[in-house]
Amino acid sequence: MIYSFSNSGFRDPETGVYNQTYFMEVFNREWHRHIRDQQGLALLYLCPHIHETIYQPQLLELFMKQVQQALLRTTDLLARLDSQAFALGIFDVDSTGARVVLKRLETKINEFNQNLVSQKHNPIDYELGGCSCLPSKELYLENLFETVEKHTQQMKIRQPMTPNLIKF
Repeated sequence: MIYSFSNSGFRDPETGVYNQTYFMEVFNREWHRHIRDQQGLALLYLCPHIHETIYQPQLLELFMKQVQQALLRTTDLLARLDSQAFALGIFDVDSTGARVVLKRLETKINEFNQNLVSQKHNPIDYELGGCSCLPSKELYLENLFETVEKHTQQMKIRQPMTPNLIKF
């Protein structure tokens, strides 16, 4: 098999989704475009609790492929932030549209979990939440990321596996 260098700089090698550097570059560019065009966007965090074992190799990669299938538009962006969190950038969307995407993600993850349970494996717990907003010069991109991160941390304490979207 010949290794492809075409995606090596901006893809996470374990999951195949975009890496944090690429995501931040694209999200920053889209943030400024959305300010100019006065369009809404959403930033979602997905924190799956996957402890891969010898019995479930590449489970995270399979899980993320299901998540990626739930993102129907090519402009939506999925990236790995760190070992425990993934970010989703949903562009040109209002809060109603962002809730539709959340529901679609939840449905896809539930289908994946049902398949795992049918194969005698434990389902994957997760937190999924985020913020929708209309970017403006008065809002700071860093504050959006901090708000989503805090919101996701609070979800871990309250009710995992209950998607939630707040207005930023």
